[in-house]
Amino acid sequence: MSTDLPATSTRSYPVTLDDAEWRRRLTPQEYAVLRRAGTERAYTGEYWDDHTEGVYACRACGTELFRSAEKFDSHCGWPSFFAPLAGDRVEYLEDRSMGMRRVEVRCAACGSHLGHLFEGEGYDTPTDQRYCINSISLRRVPKQDSEG
Repeated sequence: MSTDLPATSTRSYPVTLDDAEWRRRLTPQEYAVLRRAGTERAYTGEYWDDHTEGVYACRACGTELFRSAEKFDSHCGWPSFFAPLAGDRVEYLEDRSMGMRRVEVRCAACGSHLGHLFEGEGYDTPTDQRYCINSISLRRVPKQDSEG
């Protein structure tokens, strides 16, 4: 699992915990990805090839972020979505790590790293966007449990 220093945000998040509390609540692997902007290895996460209907929530704070209806097979090794549940559920930051320029995607509620957004890759989706998200950043709530 590679780790990069997270980009800096000027945003104030509704869910704010100190570093010690994040470390207490998250496993070392979850902490490395969610709080230190790491990346799990391709084809190893629990949701990359999952087709169960439901809602995908932030593993750190529980905010609902993506739906299975917007999930698609991109064959990249990570879960891919063509849109978030709502535009205000995620935050976008410029990421210049690893010698590239990318768009980092974070949970707008707690600032946890989710993955990256890629555009213009030619996928046959309504947005031609690929939210490439780490499985370890998400927790899927199956459809029967997410309906009220």
